[in-house]
Amino acid sequence: MNLAEKINDFNQSLKLDISLPDGIEVMNPFENKTASKLASTFYRKYYSDSNPRILILGINPGRLGGGVTGIPFTDPVKLETNCEIQNDLPKKTEPSAGFIYDVIEAYGGPGKFYSKFLIHAVCPLGFKKDGINYNYYDDKELEKAVNPFIIGSLNKILTLNVDTNFCFCLGNGKNFKFLNSLNNSYSFFNEVAPLPHPRWIVQYRRKRY
Repeated sequence: MNLAEKINDFNQSLKLDISLPDGIEVMNPFENKTASKLASTFYRKYYSDSNPRILILGINPGRLGGGVTGIPFTDPVKLETNCEIQNDLPKKTEPSAGFIYDVIEAYGGPGKFYSKFLIHAVCPLGFKKDGINYNYYDDKELEKAVNPFIIGSLNKILTLNVDTNFCFCLGNGKNFKFLNSLNNSYSFFNEVAPLPHPRWIVQYRRKRY
């Protein structure tokens, strides 16, 4: 089984059947047939090999990017224009996806970038509250509730032929603090390197990039 099929199997297996704090709902893009099909197409296009990848972990899927396409930091526009995967999703853009694909294009394009890197998330399922994005660490009760799910998911991600010597963490605040603490306890990686989150860069440092 090549890497694409392993990733697709992992994504399809994602379930979160636990009690969550009031008002918070799970966002699982792989329960949607369209997102599931698009994600499968994407991974088969870029990961149909057995070569190792360097892992980049974001926070959790957002409702305008990975939450609708099933692909981290990839909104319907970038999926079509940059990855050349046609889709009928509403062409709404996500600021973080815009920055990530600027980086990808500067690296040499999706083919070259995804041959070296795999982007996923510390918590591979997303959340919404009052119709907007909600991060797993925004509520201590939620963070505690999803902790076993995150640990189990990270252990599964490590079976996807990723380089365990090194991992990038997108989000050098709470996301890094949480992941680094887990890594100190479970030794997933030899080193976790924090990077500013794309949303922070777009919101506060747009003129610099």
